[in-house]
Amino acid sequence: MTQDGRRLRGLRSREAILEQAVGLASVEGLDGLSLGRLATATGTSKSGFFAHWRDKEQLQLDAVEWAARQWTEHVVAPAMRAPAGVRRLFALHEARLRFYDDGVLPGGCFFFTVQAEFDDRPGAVHDRVARSMREWQEFLRRQVEQAVALGELAEGVDPAQLAYEIDALGEMVIIHSRLHGGPDSLLHARRAVLQRLRALCPDPALLPEN
Repeated sequence: MTQDGRRLRGLRSREAILEQAVGLASVEGLDGLSLGRLATATGTSKSGFFAHWRDKEQLQLDAVEWAARQWTEHVVAPAMRAPAGVRRLFALHEARLRFYDDGVLPGGCFFFTVQAEFDDRPGAVHDRVARSMREWQEFLRRQVEQAVALGELAEGVDPAQLAYEIDALGEMVIIHSRLHGGPDSLLHARRAVLQRLRALCPDPALLPEN
């Protein structure tokens, strides 16, 4: 095998492990990651596994990076195809709900699980999780600001407040859908954000009626 072939094989092995790690962490948290368990699940030898990660903390950090990339691919990228403004803001919310409804992760949401796990545990993993959450909230806020600038949301809208509300309604789906089951939480979260945006939009026809 050529050097490029070995590098590609190593990259695929690393990605397969990270995919398993993020799925597992969405259920059991990052502390639930067992190096041996992941090696077995992905068919990787322990020596091959330790070629990728020197310790558990580095694996946890890389899992956060992988989860952020996954979120971008499944939620952000599809929504960015919508026109800038209020329609893109609602598309982000819908893409998030679709991510949950499609069962991409067995636990529903990686970040919901690990932010509760590391919220009061200082260290590199805490800081990386916090940065990911902050970047998402700031991204939502910028979308609100853009919608206001385009005249698609009322001038008096507080971007930080509205972004917080939209994020909170999306996050609540995880709790309700996992505990109570059924599609009601998704329907309520979609309707709540839609009604909020339509009430603040000078041209509600830009958004669906229901």
